[in-house]
Amino acid sequence: MVSWTLKWLNPLFPMASRDLNKLLGQDFLNSSLFQEAITHRSVGSRNNERLEYLGDSVLDLVIAQYLFVKFPELKEGDLSRTRSHLVKKDTLAEIGSEIDLGRLIALGQGELRSGGQKRRTIIADALEAIIGAVYLQKGLSEAQSFIFKLFKSRLNALPSPEQLKDPKSQLQELLQAKNMPLARYSLIDTQGSSHAQSFNSRCAIKELSIITSAWGSTKRRAEQISARKALDIILKTDETNN
Repeated sequence: MVSWTLKWLNPLFPMASRDLNKLLGQDFLNSSLFQEAITHRSVGSRNNERLEYLGDSVLDLVIAQYLFVKFPELKEGDLSRTRSHLVKKDTLAEIGSEIDLGRLIALGQGELRSGGQKRRTIIADALEAIIGAVYLQKGLSEAQSFIFKLFKSRLNALPSPEQLKDPKSQLQELLQAKNMPLARYSLIDTQGSSHAQSFNSRCAIKELSIITSAWGSTKRRAEQISARKALDIILKTDETNN
C-alpha cells in the first residue's frame, strides 16, 4: 500500500459518482490510494501510471480465469480473442464513462483545457489504475468482485469467437479456404502532425483484381478497414454468384 499522502493534490476533489461509492465504499474513495489512481501524469511525477500497470495485469488475470472456467470448450486463440475484446481500451473507456469516471480524474491545466476528462484513453487508464488500487488495498478477491460488477452486462452478452475475429483474420481465412494467396497490405500515405497522424493503407488481392484503401488513426486500424472493404466485396460477389 502507498504510505504517503497526496498533499500536493487539490483537496477539493469532486464527489465520486454514486456508482463508484456503491461499488467501493466511501472509505476507499477517500483514501490516498484512490486519489493516486485518478491522478493523470500531467499533474506531476506522482500519478496513476504504476497503478495502471498493475491494474492491467490484475484485469487480464481475472478475465482470463473467468473465461477459462466458463468456456472449457474454447481453444487458446478463441480465449485470447474474447479476453482482448473485454479488456481493450475502448471497452474500459465505455465502462469508465458509464460510471462518470472522467469528471473525477485529476488533470494538469493543459489536459483540462484540451478536454482530457473526456479522452477515452485517459478514462480507460484511470479505470485500470483503480483496479490496481483495489487489489493493493483489498486483495485479489475484492478486485475480482469489483471487476465482475463492472463487466457484468458484457460478460452476460459475449459475442461468439467467430464474431470477434478482426477483418484481416476473416479475410485471411476466407482466402485460405479458396486456396488463394493472402492479401498484401501497403502504406500509401500519411497525414497530420506526429501526435495526430492519419494513415492510408491499401489492401490488394491480385488474383481477384481487388484493391481497396482506407484511412485510420493507426496503421493497423487503416489495414483493418481496408481488409473489411475487400472482405465485403468478396462476400457480396459470392452471394451474387450463388
